[in-house]
Amino acid sequence: MNYPLNGLKVLDFSTLLPGPFATMYLADMGAEVVHIESPTRPDLVRLMPPYSNGQAASHNYLNRNKRSVALDLKDPDSIALLKSRISEYDIVVEQFRPGVMQRLGLDYQTLAEIHPQLIYCSVTGYGQTGSYKDRAGHDINYLALSGIAGHSGRQDSGPPPLGIQVADVAGGSLHAVIAILSAVIERSRSGQGQYIDISMTDCAVALNNMAAAAEIAGNERQQPEHSHLNGGTFYDYYQTRDGRYLSIGSLEPQFMLGLAQILELPIVAEKGASFAPEDRAAVKREIQKKMLTKDFSEWNEMFRTQDVCVEPVLSLHEALHSALSDERGWLVSVPLQEGSTKNEQQLACPIKFSRSKIRYEFIGKSLGYDLL
Repeated sequence: MNYPLNGLKVLDFSTLLPGPFATMYLADMGAEVVHIESPTRPDLVRLMPPYSNGQAASHNYLNRNKRSVALDLKDPDSIALLKSRISEYDIVVEQFRPGVMQRLGLDYQTLAEIHPQLIYCSVTGYGQTGSYKDRAGHDINYLALSGIAGHSGRQDSGPPPLGIQVADVAGGSLHAVIAILSAVIERSRSGQGQYIDISMTDCAVALNNMAAAAEIAGNERQQPEHSHLNGGTFYDYYQTRDGRYLSIGSLEPQFMLGLAQILELPIVAEKGASFAPEDRAAVKREIQKKMLTKDFSEWNEMFRTQDVCVEPVLSLHEALHSALSDERGWLVSVPLQEGSTKNEQQLACPIKFSRSKIRYEFIGKSLGYDLL
């Protein structure tokens, strides 16, 4: 099968979400990923309900296409085995706190002496240097320190606890994949591997992009409900008569005019682009009043054929079982084992190639299913 990463071999020492999500993408694209796990301290993802086919559903998803090898990293024989096999692998991914892999004798410098072509990626909350490097943290902490939480949410209620892990995934996981594959390309020219230091907080800071550009330029401080994209304009969510919500993003002139005509609200066209706070507030009030005159389903039917950047706020269940999900293939059936006729439904890899395929060979395996 023509998988884009056929031939790459990865040793994955990571747990929980950021590292495993990154290596799942590598595995989906054809890399051979061997997940090294402790036989006595299983990855917490294995224990988190709900369960499917006798295992944690999150584990089944995050570890699909990966081999599972149980090794005690405090056992010298396990370390010796890994060192004896390291030259067979292209990439190491680990997610321990700084210094742990060095104490185990599996740090980059040690392994690179054996295998100079090795690409070694460490994913941590705060990176390998700086005063925060040894601190514990979670996604909510990284978003807090990155400034993202500080200009998100509402002025009267503060930053929202999000339903997804932005710093873990958009920060750590996806930046790790970008960095690893960039290092693979560079190695094809230089013949040398290298070390990659991924800080989830660093990467979350980068997600501020346009807001940070405005802040650095010194024009104005970024704060909740202040800019074009964080609730400071009519670009926002609006409650319908029956308590559901619609998203309205009609910023461009043609969409703004279309919205004004559909809602029969001239103020949207007249003051929707105004920078005056009182105008912005007035436009939002009028849109909200109008939204409260119809139910969610009525507004959906009205906007369904209108190209003005208005869409319903769906529950996750509604989204995963929507027509768009079917059309774009958001869900995929993955065999329980290699060659099995029994399947489990999971989120699909969203990357689509014109020639290459994405791999869905088996769900996450039981602990220690494979040998190194």
